[in-house]
Formats: sequence, C-alpha cells, structure tokens
Amino acid sequence: MAIKPQPAWRRQLGAILIWGGTIFLLVNIFAPQVFGRPIPQVPYSLFIDQIEDGKVASVYVAQNEIRYQLKPSAEEAGNGETYGQVLKTTPIFDLELPKRLEAKGVEFAAAPPPKNSWFGTILSWVIPPLIFVGIWQFFLNRNSGAGPSGALSFTKSRAKVYVEGDTTKVTFENVAGVEEAKTELAEIVEFLKFPQRYTAIGARIPKGVLLVGPPGTGKTLLAKAVAGEAGVPFFSISGSEFVELFVGAGAARVRDLFEQAKKQAPCIVFIDELDAIGKSRASGPFMGGNDEREQTLNQLLTEMDGFSAGGSTVIVLAATNRPETLDPALLRPGRFDRQVLVDRPDLSGRLKILEIYAKKVKLGPDVDLKETATRTPGFAGADLANLVNEAALLAARNQQETVANADFREAIERVVAGLEKKSRVLSDKEKKIVAYHEVGHALVGAVMPGGGKVAKISIVPRGMAALGYTLQMPTEDRFLMDESELRDQIATLLGGRSAEEIVFGSITTGAANDLQRATDLAERMVTTYGMSQVLGPLAYEKGQQNNFLGDGMVNPRRMVSDDTAKAIDNEVKEIVEQAHQNALAILQNNRELLETIAQRILETEVIEGDELQALLNQVQAPESLKGRALTTA
Repeated sequence: MAIKPQPAWRRQLGAILIWGGTIFLLVNIFAPQVFGRPIPQVPYSLFIDQIEDGKVASVYVAQNEIRYQLKPSAEEAGNGETYGQVLKTTPIFDLELPKRLEAKGVEFAAAPPPKNSWFGTILSWVIPPLIFVGIWQFFLNRNSGAGPSGALSFTKSRAKVYVEGDTTKVTFENVAGVEEAKTELAEIVEFLKFPQRYTAIGARIPKGVLLVGPPGTGKTLLAKAVAGEAGVPFFSISGSEFVELFVGAGAARVRDLFEQAKKQAPCIVFIDELDAIGKSRASGPFMGGNDEREQTLNQLLTEMDGFSAGGSTVIVLAATNRPETLDPALLRPGRFDRQVLVDRPDLSGRLKILEIYAKKVKLGPDVDLKETATRTPGFAGADLANLVNEAALLAARNQQETVANADFREAIERVVAGLEKKSRVLSDKEKKIVAYHEVGHALVGAVMPGGGKVAKISIVPRGMAALGYTLQMPTEDRFLMDESELRDQIATLLGGRSAEEIVFGSITTGAANDLQRATDLAERMVTTYGMSQVLGPLAYEKGQQNNFLGDGMVNPRRMVSDDTAKAIDNEVKEIVEQAHQNALAILQNNRELLETIAQRILETEVIEGDELQALLNQVQAPESLKGRALTTA
C-alpha cells in the first residue's frame, strides 16, 4: 500500500505568484539604476578648474557626492539647449568652496533628500513581507510532511493514508505466528467487505478493536493486513502525534482525522501506541485537570461515540503494550470493546515467520529453519526478522553466496548475548576463572532438569560485560513451571560462583548478575507464586504493572508488617542457600570432569555440539539429587 498523493497545484501556484511578484518588484527598483545612463565621475580638481573658468551653472552638494551642471557650450546653445552636461565628483573638506561659488555667481544648494514616489513607497512596504513569507513557506514546505498546510496548521491530522492498488499491499499471508488474532480480525474484514450481511440481521460490529501484546509481535502489521484484505483506505497515526504544545491542538487533530475518515468510509483508522493519549485520567497528578492529553482523550471518546452517525463505516484499530494504563472509558462497550491478544509466537508460529522472512535471502542447502525456530523461544516477529537479517549480514561479511546454518546459530548468539569482543584481552588468571565459572554453570545445568539443554560453553567475551557465557536452549515451549524447576534454575545460576569457591577458594565480581537473577527469582517464588511453606499461598507483591516487559522486573511489595517482611527475607535466603548447596554438591561430585572440561575450553575457547554433549553425559548426580537427575542426551 502507498501513501495517497495530495494535490499540490495550489501550493505551487501560490509559490509562483509570490516569487514572480517579488522578482518583478525587485526589477522595477533596481533596473533603472542598472540599465540607466550613468553620470560621469570627474576629479575634484577638474571641478574646481571648471568653476574658476566660469563653466559651472549650478551645484548640488550632498554628504558623499557633489553633482553639478555645466553651462551649455556655444554649439549646444546654437542648437537651442539651455542646460549643459551633468557631472559628479567626490567632495573633500574644502571651506573655500562656497566663497568660490559666490565669487563666480554659481547657484549652489544642498541636495534635497530623495523623494520616493508612491510606487517606491508601496515597494518599501510590500517587498520585505513578501520575501519573508516566501522564505518561510519554502522552509516549512521542505521540512513538513503534513500536507499543503505544513507545520503552520497545528490542528490538521498528521495521519498517513494508505490506499489499495500498490504492489506492496500487506495481507494476512504476510503475517504469521498470530493465528488466533488473525481469526478474530477476519470478522472485521468480512464486515468491511459485506456490511449488509451483518446489518440485515441487526448485528453491530465493534467500533474499536484494541491489539494488545508485547513489542515487536506484529500489531501494526496486522492492522495493515486488515486494511489490505478489506481493500479500504487505512489511516495510520501514532498516539504521540496528537499531543502538541498548545492545549486543544490534539483534540482538533482528532476531529480532523475522523472528518477525513468519514469522507472515505468504509475505512480503518489505526492509532499506534494508544497509551500515549489514553492513559487513565485518575492516575495523573492533576485529576480532573485541563491538560492537553486529557483534552485529546475526551475528544477521542466523543468521536468514537458519534462517528458512526449517518451510516459511515469507520473502524478504529489501536495498539498498545500497556493495556492496564488505559482509561476505563476507552475500554467500555461501544468504544474499544474488543481486545485481541497478539502474543509471542509458539514453535510453529516462529517457523512460519522464519519462512516468510527467509524468502528474502538466499539460503544454503544446510539451513534448518525448524532448528532455528526451536532455538529461539520467546522471540517476537520483529526479533526473528532481525535474526534473519543478521544471518544474511554475517554471510555477506564472510563473502558467502548463500546463508548457512552456522550463520543462523551465530546470529542467535549475537541477539541473545551480544557481539563478540575479541579485542577484550583477558589475563591468564582471569581467563582461567572465567573458564571454571562457565563450566560450573554447564555441569549444574546438565544435572538440573529445569535449566534447559546446555548447547554451548564459551569464554569469548560478548556484549557489554559478559566475559563468557553458557548457552542453554529449552527443548520445548514452556508456559508453566513448577517449584522444583524454578529451584533448578536458581542452582544453575549459582553454578559459576560455586565453581569459583571449590577451585580457587574465593569468589569474584563475575557472579554479580547471576546473584541478582537468582535472588529475584527466589523472591518471586515467595511473594508472587506462593511457593513457601512458611508464608502459605499468599501474594505479597502488588499486581503486575506490565505483563509484557519480561519477568526481570520486580514490583514493589505490598504494605506488610516487619515480621512478615523478615519472614519473606528468610524464605528467600533459604531457597537461594539450598540451591547453592545443591550446586556445590554437584560440582564436588564431578571434580575431575570440571577440571577436564575447563582445561579443554582454555585450549579451544568454545565447546559445543556433539563434543560438549559427550562430555556432559559423564556428569554424575550426587546421591541427594539422583531421583531428579536428567540426562542431556
């Protein structure tokens, strides 16, 4: 779909008239001076000699110039001329000049100030404003993409209009991994195509549909696909574009947007990042205030109640990843009365998304997109598109003609762990500590079933702070985890620190991030998931403020007593300490294997694939954990 072109003949005609008039007036001012007959300039000494010889008839003395007229010569007088030639000279400081002129009977006077004609007066008032307006309009039209009115019109809608007929039209075939959302939106498409089918039996399609989901899951792409499938105009605008410095400008833009939409009905209005203008009015510091966002929200509520009058078919689609912040008036029946979840794709969804984006690159014969989909749980559509592009960039950088499977594996690590920092040279001591630290993670993760399959160990620095990493890949998509699996994850996180304790008898700062993640997970077990025998099935954290920004965000606790807070801290410490003891037991039971793998990785820097699995298959679980051990084959 393409942006609908706006008629520009009026703007072009206005610019032509302004610039043409300016040039015409400038020519009238300067042309006489440029093309007129010039007055000859003579030296001041010649001027004095002509006075002494009695040839000068009259003199006009100005500040920077003296103009004088000669008496007609005998030949000119014979032709009936009464005036001679006009000359000019540059004055000098000469106090004797008036006496000379009087002695010779020469008429002299100070030159009168130049008198502007009515035409010149008009020019002096008209030209500066015309030039200013012309230059201003030039820069505004250059910098503004808001149509003929440009940035001068604060109340005009800045929505981009997409129409049918372009080869880049987006349809449901271009969207994958969100099949449930597509099924919900297919009803909207049917209503836009065949509204009589619904209205004939008295059905009313929802006026507003809110697309809710994490960033990058394809909410905007879905909205475009709905317009593409229905073949109707598509108005796209971000919520932040309504907000302006002047109070009331956003409300006026809302009115203008819906006026344009009504003229092109049936159509779709898509508002991205709705929370920019739709936040709850009760949560602000000025409850019941009169600020710009509240004015804009009020106008949006009014338009959504009244834009269906007159039989116009306008459907509003909106997207947000923070639905809990929206005003309840937006979500009531009759406005955004339907919410469609656009969640991260599952395994089959990721595979379909990869197949769509992989069509744009040249794939090698060894590429296994299903393996890539399996290794990327939690990736959204935008993440997968970036992954395919990263793999293609890697292949081009290595001067390959096609993208290989190894490029996809490296691209996954780039996205997950960051770029390799081979320029960050570690000392031998630091390299040894990092090696034992990462092998500790791998050995504990190989025994604990909740940690996922260990796929790679590396001591090559990546990203901002990682000096090494252990890559664990889940074998399947998981949506629920039990208490034992969470404890296994905590033990795996503490495996690196435990290895440092056993081998070096001390710990380093390298385990800071592991400790933070382990503590946060243990605290959520106690305060959110109710996995404490002491505190019972109670939630001590406030409700999740955002369900889509990841599990690493810890919410503030509810108001609890000092005794309860102390009990929570004790429970968290007990969970982490028990996991720490389990990690120590696993590593002490596999001390020789820890040394073997650490020495191997110090030589190669990276261990993965069959070699790694063969080594991890030798891990022996301690007696206390044998009933829960899981093979890594």
